[in-house]
Amino acid sequence: MSDPVVEMNENTKRKRILTGVVSSDKMDKTIVVVVANRKLHRLYKKYVNNSKKFKAHDENNDAHIGDRVRVIESKPYSREKRWRLLEIVERAR
Repeated sequence: MSDPVVEMNENTKRKRILTGVVSSDKMDKTIVVVVANRKLHRLYKKYVNNSKKFKAHDENNDAHIGDRVRVIESKPYSREKRWRLLEIVERAR
């Protein structure tokens, strides 16, 4: 994944949208999304894989492990949750 997509809402605030895979759905109304990123190393010209985990609010417990989802930046729901489930792009098989 390259740069995050930026969306403008009615208040003209920019909110980041990330796409990732759900790695955990064991918490109530919370999913853990792993966002993977590939970058070209400046010196060695090889691709380096980076990943980061985000906790996202899932109001209806719709997403499950393995689903590809899009999350959007939002208000703080808890100490660690700063993202909200926007849509499920692809269901796990």
